[in-house]
Amino acid sequence: MAKKISSGSVKVSSEAETLALPVRKDPRFPSLSIGIPKEITFQENRVPLTPSAVQYFVSNGHKIRMETGAGRNANFSDSQYSECGAEIAYNARDVYESDIILKVDPPTSREVEWMRPGQLLISALQINQLDEALLRKMMDKRIYAMAYEFLEDDSGALPIIRAMSEIAGTASILIAAEYLNNTHIGKGELLGGFAGVPPTQVVVIGAGAVGEFATKAALGLGANVKVFDNKMYRLRRIQKSFGFHLYTSTIQPRVLQSALESADVVIGALSGKGARSPVVVTEEMVTRMRANSVIIDVAIDRGGNFESSDITNHEKPVFKKHDVIHYCVPNIASRVSRTASYALSNVFTPLLDEMASLGGFADYLRLKPGIRKGTYLFKGSLTNRDLADKFGIRCHDIDLMAGMYL
Repeated sequence: MAKKISSGSVKVSSEAETLALPVRKDPRFPSLSIGIPKEITFQENRVPLTPSAVQYFVSNGHKIRMETGAGRNANFSDSQYSECGAEIAYNARDVYESDIILKVDPPTSREVEWMRPGQLLISALQINQLDEALLRKMMDKRIYAMAYEFLEDDSGALPIIRAMSEIAGTASILIAAEYLNNTHIGKGELLGGFAGVPPTQVVVIGAGAVGEFATKAALGLGANVKVFDNKMYRLRRIQKSFGFHLYTSTIQPRVLQSALESADVVIGALSGKGARSPVVVTEEMVTRMRANSVIIDVAIDRGGNFESSDITNHEKPVFKKHDVIHYCVPNIASRVSRTASYALSNVFTPLLDEMASLGGFADYLRLKPGIRKGTYLFKGSLTNRDLADKFGIRCHDIDLMAGMYL
């Protein structure tokens, strides 16, 4: 059984409330206490920190407590973590004694029960799937919570979303290659282009990060690629990256329909302004596609780009509809959990390191606007406008709340 980690605290008074902030005795060397629980969400295989990242934090005076088996599904063993200085907890509740809880998926109701006031939670939010009762339970706990999918770096980019999108884009082409062959009910084709053999026809809908890396992977294998998007700046950017021989077009139904009819693989990677991804391929369009062609709906986590799509999982990832193979797994990055864990760790390590160097979470929040954009609970007060509108809860201004503690 792991021993409990205790920390001192300092209280800062304001007109609004008293804020308890964990500190180290010597403020010149702020120490972080980070807990990493094992993910229990169905088919979530990623872990937020790799053993080398843990070694870096421990060597700099921070404390890492991990639940046993937290890295197993990403092929990182307990012994690897313990050799790097992590404390292994054999009771999940012990992990929640840490000041910072670092997770991949949102917490469950039981995990929220283990949390205590003043803790910082860093995890995904998954706003479309969040239950109001769970949100209110987190508010009652008076915790701080950051949704890493909304965190911005100094350039204004979304580093976690970008990393996971790049992985999903590359993986989507490799998945399509699997389902084109005979082993996976495909038509028996090898994705690519070869002398004397017509190249694979790939249609990519969406020219964002997912579409960009799907295009890169498909072109690298020798396929013919057509990219569709309604944002001209994205089309110009992707054409500049891969050359003007790349076919690009805005999403015009007749033009898209013609491309779909000759396609062997179609990647859906179009996101919209709202919570739901736009449906740009109707079921009637799918009926006119080639038999045993493959659809990879990467946008399925937000509803999907295909009217014919239904959510699947890693155990049963595909179904056939209108004689077209549909792959609609919402968490593609978890399929390559080790690679994805390295990508997550590469973002979380400098983030937490900078938090420590700036004196802790309160100062970090005050000095970093991009971090404030990802913070949706400030000591239990809701600071995310989308969540406030969705559940009819009062929204507090995060910029004002962070500025109270100068």
